Amino acid sequence: MRENNMTMMYAGYEEVAAPNLYYDNGFDIEAAKLLPGEYYVTARDMVLVTVLGSCVAACIRDRFSGIGGMNHFTMPGESSGLLSSSARYGAHAMEKMINELLKMGAKRSNLEAKLFGGGNVLRGFTVTNMGERNTEFAINYLRNEKITIVAKDTLDVYPRKVYFFPASGKVRVRQLRNMHNDTIIEREHSYRSRIKVADMQGDVELF
Repeated sequence: MRENNMTMMYAGYEEVAAPNLYYDNGFDIEAAKLLPGEYYVTARDMVLVTVLGSCVAACIRDRFSGIGGMNHFTMPGESSGLLSSSARYGAHAMEKMINELLKMGAKRSNLEAKLFGGGNVLRGFTVTNMGERNTEFAINYLRNEKITIVAKDTLDVYPRKVYFFPASGKVRVRQLRNMHNDTIIEREHSYRSRIKVADMQGDVELF
């Protein structure tokens, strides 16, 4: 019930895509936890949290107003370029969040980004490194959109837990070196399976 009240209370100040809203006692601030396929945009002082394996999170904000958001996405299969069937899912994830930032009052010329994730943690993807492909796509997309990447922590073999504070632009990242990865892998496999089915049905509205 508290989560529903929070969403209604701040209507007009944030764009929600099924996140888990809670109060983070460690940071003493309201928080939104994102799972694969979700995004969150806000004009409030809060923290956005996600755990990444091979998926990538783009943290994008207006460096003057503090309006910002985070997404959590992957691409479902082989990709031969930015216009491929696979790449359009990454493009959709980025475009959706950027459009919501602009509708909330952010200016495109003021946008800056930080990228996280893309770890090689998925079993069975030894030939095609899914994390590397996700990272490369995100970097190329932001470059084409002329959004400056001011920081990134990507690739390697570890999952990451990311805390993004849009109001200040600060990010805290924990590399989960000793974490049992089955839950992360299961979530990302499930998400990838959903978007493969959506692709066959011609539907890219994943959020």
